[in-house]
Amino acid sequence: MIPKKLFFTKGVGKHKYQLQSFELALRDAGIEKFNLVSVSSILPAGCQIVSREEGLKELRPGQIVFVVMARNAINEPNRMVASSIGCAVPADGSHYGYLSEHHAFGENAEVAGHHSEDLAATMLATTLGIEFDSEKDWDEREDIYKMSGKIVKSLNVTKTAEGDKGGLWTTVVAAAVFVTGPDSDDEPNQSSKQ
Repeated sequence: MIPKKLFFTKGVGKHKYQLQSFELALRDAGIEKFNLVSVSSILPAGCQIVSREEGLKELRPGQIVFVVMARNAINEPNRMVASSIGCAVPADGSHYGYLSEHHAFGENAEVAGHHSEDLAATMLATTLGIEFDSEKDWDEREDIYKMSGKIVKSLNVTKTAEGDKGGLWTTVVAAAVFVTGPDSDDEPNQSSKQ
């Protein structure tokens, strides 16, 4: 089973119970009605990135759905909480890419997003043999990665929130959601025919 499509989403939820704040964050992200299974961070070769709306149209309530998810929660008033998914897409469509999860406290959306994007791009760069100085900041390495011609793009989807002033649980999620289904090119299993 190799996903053909992927979409990104994010959400935030607040509630007196941590689990309920997570549910509300999933609702905000539009993925609460699925049985979510967390997987590791490979973007399959040829997997098309689509809009959230397009991806959701192909999923059904109760369906088992594979996700790469970053999740973070806090019940401290005013403290910043962040969750981010980074993505790095190789120029060669026959090669896989990378997704990364990052969760942090005290980071704004820009910092958390750069961190997750850097993680994904660096993982892809190392598999593609791109030489770089890991001590350089993300902006410099991003230029090196893209100038190599081996990484076509990198991006991030990040959700941040301040902890609720009244001490409610605040949960943020960011997710890469895989869309899987029957492959229209597949032939029925011939071995059962006599």
